[in-house]
Amino acid sequence: MARGDGDRLVRCGRGHLHWGRFGAAGLLPVHDGHVLLQHRSRWTHGGGTWALFGGARDSHEDAVAAALRETAEESTLDTTLVTPFGVIGVDHGNWCYDTVIGSIDTMPTVERASRETRAAAWIAVDKVERLSLYPPFAKAWPTLRTALRRPVLIVDAANVMGARADGWWKDRAGAAARLRDELAKVVGFTGITPFDLAFPEILFVTEGAARGIGSVDGVTVVDAPGSGDDTIVAMARGSLDAPRLVITADRELRRRCEKAGAQVSGPRTVLSLLA
Repeated sequence: MARGDGDRLVRCGRGHLHWGRFGAAGLLPVHDGHVLLQHRSRWTHGGGTWALFGGARDSHEDAVAAALRETAEESTLDTTLVTPFGVIGVDHGNWCYDTVIGSIDTMPTVERASRETRAAAWIAVDKVERLSLYPPFAKAWPTLRTALRRPVLIVDAANVMGARADGWWKDRAGAAARLRDELAKVVGFTGITPFDLAFPEILFVTEGAARGIGSVDGVTVVDAPGSGDDTIVAMARGSLDAPRLVITADRELRRRCEKAGAQVSGPRTVLSLLA
C-alpha cells in the first residue's frame, strides 16, 4: 500500500484501456448552482476539454479519499472545505470511475497546480453543456446534474423500531435513542437514487412516547406534533431538487410518500447497515 501504486493502465471488461489499476475517482464540488471543472491540458488524453479533477485510486484509498487527494494535487482548491454527500460510479467491469459530489460554502478562486491542468473555473450548471466536455464526463453529466443537492434520508422511527424484536415496546424512548445513535455511526447509505453511496441528511421522525430524545451529531430528530405519518409526508413533499428516501414498511405511508415524489424503501435498508 504505497502512494502511486494505482498509477497504471488497465484494460476493462469492455476491452478499453483506462488509467488506474484500482479504478479512478473525480471530485465535483457544488456551490449555489455552480460546479468546479478542470480544463485539461493539451497533452493529456482528451486535452482541451472540460471535466473533473481526479485520477487513479491507490490500493489503500476509497473513492472519496482518492478524489480529494487528486483534486488537491491538480489544483489549489482547499479540499478540506468540501463536504462530500454522494458517490456515483460507472462500472466497466474490472475498472470503475467514481464521481464524488460535495458541497462547498464559497466559490474560491482556483488555479492550476499541475501540468495536467490548463485552468479551473466555476461553471453555472445550465452552461456546462455548452462547453467542450471530455466525452466520458459528457456522457455522465445528465445523471450527475440530478445529484447536485445533498440527499435526505427520512426515517419512520416507530416503524423501523417495530421491525426488530429488541424489547422496544418496554421503553419506546430508549429504543428510539438506540436506533438514532446507531444510524449516526453509519458511514454511508445505499438505495438513494441516483447515488451508489450517499452521505445524507438524516431526519429521524418520532411520535408518542418516543418524542423528546433530542438530536445527535449526524441525525436530526423531528418530534411529530401529531401524526408521525403526516409529518413524514410533509417532509417527503419538500424540495424535490434533493433526492429523498423514506424508510418505512407502512403500505399507506409508502403510497403517500411516493405520490409526494419521494423514494421509499423498507426498514431492512438501514437495519442491515447497523452494527
